[in-house]
Amino acid sequence: MLPCVCWIQLILILLLSILWTQGENCPATCLCPDPHTVDCSGRGLTRLPNEIPLDVRRLLLADNWIPRIPSDFLVLYSDLVYLDLRNNSLSHIEPGTLSTSSRLVFLDLGSNNLTEIPKGTFGESRSLIKLRLGNNPYLSMVNEDAFLGLTSLRELELERNALSTLNVGALSQLPSLRVVRLEGNPWVCNCNFANLFTWLMENNHKLPNGVEGMECSLPMDGRRVSLTQLSKDSFRECQATLTLTDLLIIIFSGISVSVVAIMTSFFLASTVHCFQRWSKGSKGDEEESEE
Repeated sequence: MLPCVCWIQLILILLLSILWTQGENCPATCLCPDPHTVDCSGRGLTRLPNEIPLDVRRLLLADNWIPRIPSDFLVLYSDLVYLDLRNNSLSHIEPGTLSTSSRLVFLDLGSNNLTEIPKGTFGESRSLIKLRLGNNPYLSMVNEDAFLGLTSLRELELERNALSTLNVGALSQLPSLRVVRLEGNPWVCNCNFANLFTWLMENNHKLPNGVEGMECSLPMDGRRVSLTQLSKDSFRECQATLTLTDLLIIIFSGISVSVVAIMTSFFLASTVHCFQRWSKGSKGDEEESEE
């Protein structure tokens, strides 16, 4: 019996040692159910905890009041693969927050106060597979190159934001994209929406609810219509519409042609004038020679 008791005591000591070590490395206001998970959800935090273990892999920070993420955050926690920051107070993400060395696979930034997703926000996090950006009521702008370099991204959520338009280049440069959620945005069915509409029709299988779950406002009266009621012909007038860039190119080209024409005319006039003076001088020399 004694050997059995000794083994039991040894096992209990080892378990207590493991639990003590986990508790020692775990932030005071958080829970650590396993050595690589830190759960700080719903703790009323106004900033990221300082005592997060450097080898953390799953970090749960949902339902707090965190206003920002330091740009070097993922450099410190290079083993992090799962980061949940939904329902916080984030208003922007600093460019380069996701470095090229990041192993992050899952990132949830939903239900925050983001206003835009500029170029370089995610660096080139090639390991990222799922990105949640939905339910940001002030998110009205996504840069065309916002997701550049996210070559492994399969699921992108942009539902229920404040997007009235979206440059189709932001989606077409995601080679691994399988699922995209765009419903619940105040889309406007104008010429800026035409290219996105074409992309949606061609990639309808990537929308969980198809285009049936999406609506847009008619520019004439603001009436909401389902995208199923529209077709490419609905935007045929846009094919003859010149954008501001087109108009600037035309104006610049016209000015350039005018300047070239003026310079050419001046050069020809100067040449003619010099030729006339040379001719008069030659005739004068000939008359003097005859006399």
